[in-house]
Amino acid sequence: MKKYILALDQGTTSSRAILFDHTGTLCGSAAQEFPQHYPQPGWVEHDPNEIWNSQITVARKVLHDHHVDPHQVLAIGIANQRETTIVWDRKSGEPIAPAIVWQDRRTAAMCEQLRADGKARMICERTGLELDAYFSATKIKWILDHVPGARERARHGALAFGTIDTWLAWKLCGVHVTDVSNASRTMLFNIHLMRWDADLLHLFDIPEEMLPQVVSSSEEVGNTKESLFGAAIPVAGIAGDQQAATFGQACHTPGMVKNTYGTGCFMLMHAGRHAPVSHNRLLSTVGWRVDGDVDYLLEGSVFMGGATVQWLRDGLGIIKQSSDVEPLAASVPDSGGVMLVPAFTGLGAPHWDPYARGSLLGLTRGSTAAHIARAAVESIAYQSAELLMAMQKDVALPHRKIPVVEVRADGGAARNDMLMQFQADLLGVPVVRPKVTETTALGAAYLAGLAVGFWESRQEIAAQWQCERRFEPVMGADQRQALLARWAKAVQRARDWDAPL
Repeated sequence: MKKYILALDQGTTSSRAILFDHTGTLCGSAAQEFPQHYPQPGWVEHDPNEIWNSQITVARKVLHDHHVDPHQVLAIGIANQRETTIVWDRKSGEPIAPAIVWQDRRTAAMCEQLRADGKARMICERTGLELDAYFSATKIKWILDHVPGARERARHGALAFGTIDTWLAWKLCGVHVTDVSNASRTMLFNIHLMRWDADLLHLFDIPEEMLPQVVSSSEEVGNTKESLFGAAIPVAGIAGDQQAATFGQACHTPGMVKNTYGTGCFMLMHAGRHAPVSHNRLLSTVGWRVDGDVDYLLEGSVFMGGATVQWLRDGLGIIKQSSDVEPLAASVPDSGGVMLVPAFTGLGAPHWDPYARGSLLGLTRGSTAAHIARAAVESIAYQSAELLMAMQKDVALPHRKIPVVEVRADGGAARNDMLMQFQADLLGVPVVRPKVTETTALGAAYLAGLAVGFWESRQEIAAQWQCERRFEPVMGADQRQALLARWAKAVQRARDWDAPL
């Protein structure tokens, strides 16, 4: 009887379930979108029950559609949208408020106040993170501040906090855990001591009683309730989606880089066994802990990647579906001088400007929908190029020079050949697209499979990675520098736009 690992990939806009066999081949998948809620400008919420219902539905569907008996599933791996914050009642299991999504900016002013109070440096030194509304700490504080009686209930152990991995593990197995990679995104976790930081909990006034137990990324944390699938299946792998994708891309040694082109773009570089210190406002984050060893990553995040293309579809209506963007953008030789800075929710690394706003520059009477579409696609590559340049500066220090030889690409927009070629041109290094582009789910599957002995070692996993297409840079250095300089000028125009006067 063939054996599988089931990966649950809980993303920002959809929940997916994917079956992998021992060769790392995708054997079946199911996906379901769920609603996004925007109650006020800058606010982004999910209903935690909609997340759970969509996730369990697709998990059952993929087993049913591919005639897989639950006993054939050796383990479940979870990869999840990170930072998104849920607080629920331990007894009833019901959330006390909507989930506050990673993109939500409602706590930006709280972060500004903490920065004014001189707290940013201490937070960065302990967590590796920038002080920003993006991370969970200020979101938890907001819920505790705004739901009557919540903080008191939390102190008495009546409430549980979790990121999405924790919520799913709770619903699947009844355990209250998070893995080291997700814990490191809360802005409450000391990445050097590998534990919750008492000073940070005090700073944000968050009771430790509500926090989950921190576990390794590859270990059995519990078995699913039999009623869910008809058999108890161990949950044995957990990682935040970007860390999971880095693991799935087999970026297991220092200097290896992957870039995920999803709703946002996330570039991560393996930085070895010691937490790196960024001097270019990148994040230092835990990659994973496997067999007691912690691997660290440098990360840069762009808030608007594929979401920029969604805006062309939903906001401007110049394309009917996201896949229409490539032929439309390719119908012109270049953007005709048009630049789009998609700072719709501020700018992420290396700028960290919550007050930047989207800007469309360089328009003339000759500008068309095709030029705007091209500028939108190119904006994804420009933002990612800024990240790699920042990373190369961070690792070019005399005592730790790590050369970057290629960037491994994944995510939905990595299927866009024009984007991949332009990206290679801007980076000046090859961009490589793997045969299995579902690397987030694959990484979660690998972590779970390692824990139950389905795969023996990381070497075995790395040997399964295969290249589908390699995009070599063809642009000259002068043209590259000119384009990057023009982009920097455009970003400058978008910066600080919405700052209070």
